[in-house]
Order: sequence, then C-alpha cells, then structure tokens
Amino acid sequence: MTWTTQPRSKIGVLATISTGTGPLVVLIHGVGLRSEAWGAQIEALSRSYRVIALDMPGHGASPALAVGPNMADYVETIVAVLDEPAIVIGHSFGAMIALQIAIRHPAKVKAVAALNAIHGRDADAKAAVKLRANKLDGRTIADPTATLIRWFGADVSPQRMACEEWLRNANPAGYRDAYRVFATEDGAAEADLNAIQCPVLCLTGKEESNSTPDMSRKISQLTPNGRAEIIDGAAHMLPMTHATCVNALLSDFIESSV
Repeated sequence: MTWTTQPRSKIGVLATISTGTGPLVVLIHGVGLRSEAWGAQIEALSRSYRVIALDMPGHGASPALAVGPNMADYVETIVAVLDEPAIVIGHSFGAMIALQIAIRHPAKVKAVAALNAIHGRDADAKAAVKLRANKLDGRTIADPTATLIRWFGADVSPQRMACEEWLRNANPAGYRDAYRVFATEDGAAEADLNAIQCPVLCLTGKEESNSTPDMSRKISQLTPNGRAEIIDGAAHMLPMTHATCVNALLSDFIESSV
C-alpha cells in the first residue's frame, strides 16, 4: 500500500477523494494529515460503498476557515458533504468531529466510527497538548519529529515517511487552527454522548498513549449503542499501520449499520 496523491473533486468548499457507489461513507482525517491517510480504507470500502474522504479545512487542497475557528465551524463545514445520511468515520480530531456531527445533526448520520478519539484527558495530557498548541505560530511548519515518535516510535516505515511528508508540507495556519481546537476540546459531554442513538464503534490501539483504550471504552459505554475494539500492537496511526484489521472491523460495522 502506498499513499500517493490522488485526484480531488470539490464538494462545497472542501476538496475530496470520491469513489465507489452505494451507501455513503465519509472519512475525516486528523490534524496535519490529508485524505490519502485513508488510502487503505478508500481502496477496501469503495468496493461496496460510495466513499468520500475529505481534506479537512486548512489541510490538503481545502481552504482554511476564518481566523480563530471553533469546533462548530469544522462540524458545519464538513456536514455539508453529507448529501444523504452517512456512515461517518473519523480519526483523532476527525473522530471528535464525527461524534459532534452525530450529536448536532443526528438525521444526517446512520452510524459513527471514532478511531483514536479523545475523551477526558488527565491533567498531564491536557497540559502537554495545550503547550504544543501554544507553540504553533501559523506561519512556520512545526518540526514533526516529536509527533512522529509519538505515532510510530523510532522505526522507519512507509507509513511514517508518508506522514512526515504531509506534516512537513502542511498549511501552517490550517494546522495551527485545527490543533488549537483539538487541544481545547476534551471530547463530547457525557449527556451529549448519552443522546446519540445511532451505532457507535470506538476503535483504538492498545499501545496508544494519548487517545487511550480507556477513552474508547468510556465513549462506548456512554453511547446507548456503542462498542469498543482495541487492536493489539497498534498505536495512533492504526488506519495506516493495521489496515487489514481496521478494514475488517469497519466493513462489519458498516454492513450492520446500513
């Protein structure tokens, strides 16, 4: 599997990779990445579904939002992609957005898969992520070395090399804006999660130190139709590093939800 740049089409203001036919599946990547991060899922899921992998605002070929965006700005921009009720799948910050779409626009969402979602950081994690956010000036590219170590450890791999390229070529303002919202948000409120009626799959890696297994279990317990799956040996970038397992779990979840 390679993560080479794919052709884009525009839906509203967002650039997307759109392929396949059938029920709609929408993929939302995390901060600093782009649609191609879902390459393995696009390839697998588009055999049975209409797949739209979008470039988040300020990422890839999508324009940035107005200065100082908040979570609602990301949600409302992305929900415009949903021209029919969809299975919404998000990773990291994208998972937070996916859950918020289900909360704010329930009629638009058949089911949500939240991969490596945040919920209730401890004090140390809150301080660390806010410190990283405060260092971003929106004009220069942040050195991705520490991020890549958190995601992949020290090992070199095609997945790590692809992520490094995306991070080093990210839009500095788009990255800063998204990361600030990611750092400020701490996951959906318990009452909001209680109100989600559609199926919810929470998926993370056993070795994930930020979007921890306990967070995924907690989200799944708070949603009436939630379940959690923890992948052994995986960390933050499991859609890329553990694609076979992720694709199998997503395919079964989507099939049971359409």
